[in-house]
Amino acid sequence: MKCIILFTVFLTSFFSLCFAVEEGKHLFILSGQSNMQGHRPDEAFVPTVKKAFGAESVIVVQDALGGQPIHRWWKKWVDPQGNKPAQSGDLYNRLMSKVMPAIKGEKLGSISFVWMQGERDAKMGWGKLYGEALIGLHSQFAIDLKWKKKDLGFVIGRLSDFDLKNKKYRHWSMVREAQVQVANANPVFAWVDTDDLNDGLNRKGKEIKNDLHYSAEGYKILGKRFAEACIRLIKE
Repeated sequence: MKCIILFTVFLTSFFSLCFAVEEGKHLFILSGQSNMQGHRPDEAFVPTVKKAFGAESVIVVQDALGGQPIHRWWKKWVDPQGNKPAQSGDLYNRLMSKVMPAIKGEKLGSISFVWMQGERDAKMGWGKLYGEALIGLHSQFAIDLKWKKKDLGFVIGRLSDFDLKNKKYRHWSMVREAQVQVANANPVFAWVDTDDLNDGLNRKGKEIKNDLHYSAEGYKILGKRFAEACIRLIKE
């Protein structure tokens, strides 16, 4: 009886793996500024998506840089006066230079874009432009990856409660609201809460409270939340 049970478990795992490979691999693109840069995918994100889909069916690409505005990713962004910035889309190009080799020759079953950014735009006072930029960036990925927009999952990390009164970053709450509004308006979008991630000990062992950046444990929780949101969108 024990042998039969073990054989059944083996067959189930085998056919699940075969089905996953046949359907295509799941691509996860992670990008943004400092809080994405501080997030280490191997701590929680990668183990969670591998558990859900199988280690052989997952491709994860991360590229992030602290202190950067969204126009370094979305190429059609213009400032409130209608001017195009000098650095436009260069970090997107850097990201795609990692993505394209990673998926070369691969059959994809899903694509998920995970985004943790907005602090810089809030600081610069560009909150009114942020919602359009998020939608535009998603469309830009869909076009370049030749993927239908309605099938390209987008998980947005909402700005934390660091500056809800907009004392240091004048459009902080406006960017937060734009992130939620954009995410709630599309069934393949989702937003992730980060309000409880910026207290505790940071990676250097320093105590932080309501910080701009997250604690060491906070980054692990962030990774798990990102992964769970991606999984939910893929399976819906």
